[in-house]
Amino acid sequence: MTSRMFRPARVAVVSVFMALALATLAGCSFQEEEKVWEISGGIFGTTYHINVVLPEDEQRLQTLAKGIESTLDQVDNAMSTWKPDSELSQLNSLRDQSEWIELSPALFEVIRRSVEIAELTGGAFDVTIGPVVNLWGFGPKARPEQIPSDDELNTVLDGTGWEHLEFDELASAIRSEKPQYIDLSGIAKGYGVDAVARYLDSESVGAYLVEVGGEVRTNGRKPDGTAWRLAIEQPIEQGREVNSVVALDAQAMATSGDYRNYYESNGQRYSHTIDPETGKPIGHRLASVTVIADDCMTADALATGFNVMGFDKAMGLATRENIPAFFIVRGDNGFETHQTPAFSSYLVQ
Repeated sequence: MTSRMFRPARVAVVSVFMALALATLAGCSFQEEEKVWEISGGIFGTTYHINVVLPEDEQRLQTLAKGIESTLDQVDNAMSTWKPDSELSQLNSLRDQSEWIELSPALFEVIRRSVEIAELTGGAFDVTIGPVVNLWGFGPKARPEQIPSDDELNTVLDGTGWEHLEFDELASAIRSEKPQYIDLSGIAKGYGVDAVARYLDSESVGAYLVEVGGEVRTNGRKPDGTAWRLAIEQPIEQGREVNSVVALDAQAMATSGDYRNYYESNGQRYSHTIDPETGKPIGHRLASVTVIADDCMTADALATGFNVMGFDKAMGLATRENIPAFFIVRGDNGFETHQTPAFSSYLVQ
């Protein structure tokens, strides 16, 4: 079960997952009865922090807290690979996936969007890479005693591939001639953020900031009329430092990096981000990438895909597609930052 709490937030700073330090500056209210309230808890093996702008109303805040918890639980129960009884785990357990399998609208939407991002990134984002993730010990299975051999990787890679997935839009159904093990860890958190945002919209909450494990979506403005400010974290393994700050009022933002989730074996560092082409953890100099989009599911998946691609390819694609993206690269003399033209307007100087 998740746990939750809410409290008034004048200035709230939220620690986040992978590459994003989120600073929420609430300010003073333009109406005395409106404040920024924070609702927080745990989900997806991480935490969530939701800021809402509302008058003080204990009962309404309790209702929102329960609704948020229920919304995130539904996403977890549909898309977790860590829960053996989740809808996704049941799909992955099917030995024969060649017939049409009807999915819940939410799971179908996320897998379908995953394939669209795979097409855009040339396969750098591939949710069928789950068996390789597990082989390296970054999934629900235990970490291997030895690093996978090339033969092991090639054998497992032969069974993967987003291009094998077929979709029936009208029936919300999926099939694959080769049975696939799908891992949505690079997009499900972002979808969870979007699901909470939709819930808050349905409850007529006009201004909010939703953060789940470092992925963020905003709407409206703080009580003082200013946009929500968020910090992009310096990609260092120890401590927290801010690299840059952006201002959002109706966008989503996600960051992917290689500096938090990794392990070392025989002096070699292995990132949790796997390149679907090689089946091996990424090893380039791109330390983190932040993407802004209209929805967090898209931002989450693109950030992961760009992180796999590396700086040169990702910068080229993001620039051509007019995607707001911010890159932090390990240079010879420290970190270097780069951004696409579409990202510049969000930076706070």
